[in-house]
Amino acid sequence: MKVHHDLNALPEFKNAVITIGSFDGVHKGHQEIIEQVKQLAQRCQGESVLITFHPHPRAIVYPKDTTLRLITTIEEKIELIGRYEVDHLVVVPFTVEFSQLNADEYIEKFLVGRFHPRYIVIGYDHRFGLSRQGDINFLQWYGERFGYEVVEIEKQVLEDVTVSSTKIRRALEEGDVKNAARFLGHFFLLNGKVAEGQKIGRTIGYPTANLEVSEKSKLVPPDGIYAVFLTVAGKRYRGMLYIGRRPTLKEFNNRTIEVNIFDFDADIYGQYVMLELVDFLRGDQKFNGLTALKEQLAKDKIAAEAVLLDAPLIDSTFHLENPPQVAVVVLNYNGRNYLQQFLPYLL
Repeated sequence: MKVHHDLNALPEFKNAVITIGSFDGVHKGHQEIIEQVKQLAQRCQGESVLITFHPHPRAIVYPKDTTLRLITTIEEKIELIGRYEVDHLVVVPFTVEFSQLNADEYIEKFLVGRFHPRYIVIGYDHRFGLSRQGDINFLQWYGERFGYEVVEIEKQVLEDVTVSSTKIRRALEEGDVKNAARFLGHFFLLNGKVAEGQKIGRTIGYPTANLEVSEKSKLVPPDGIYAVFLTVAGKRYRGMLYIGRRPTLKEFNNRTIEVNIFDFDADIYGQYVMLELVDFLRGDQKFNGLTALKEQLAKDKIAAEAVLLDAPLIDSTFHLENPPQVAVVVLNYNGRNYLQQFLPYLL
């Protein structure tokens, strides 16, 4: 998949089949739309093109609105969409100026001028342009002039997208990352840059990597301990994640996101890591000193390892309804843990 951030440097697309959306979460509803775009591109020997916006339009149109909570950051969105073999992802810089395009300009200058689409796959309720002037009928009327066809996404698919998004956010707000993964079709992602902390975990045998999440609107689950997979420098590890204010340590009160990586000893300060939250283990607790905390962390590690051992080696984005015609089979004598550590994406 090719990712484009500069509208002035887009290639000449061949028979582009485009769709537009926020794709927040890239969940199963979105995946169905993506599959529809890919199949249509295959039939017309064209290219599949997904168009999304960054920052989120709400953050620009309503800058004082602090209620926006995103399931995925733009980096996570790119990572997830890349799993579905889309030809192109175009990340449009959403600005005040862009938001002022009227419906005619949106079609002529943006959609047609930049993409020259063969098909536009869109929902019946899609609105665009200044004051949301444009709709699917407007797109269809212009299609006769510019030579593209509008393909309407089924109403049931759109309703599934809305329902899924609501259920995912509710589950994440309750810490139920396992249930959220059912609707997402993959584990919930949490990306961040590793920053230096107080290194207290190191003194009790559980060193942690402190994560800085730069996207202020990113939805972060409630405080507690989670079993996670962690990918750093292209390699996947197991670990346990802590989100909370460290109530056992009275001198600190800031909320931290830190992960203890199992069987890991490298210096990764300044690197970006990707967490996959597999399951919630317990809520945050205050303990009577570091010794009691250490004893609990030992129990947490055992619980996390058990959860991760039973978790799929890959997430559920791999659909066996359409099995591959060619398989690469690895005969592994080293045990499941070894395979999971070094070849995490095998089924």
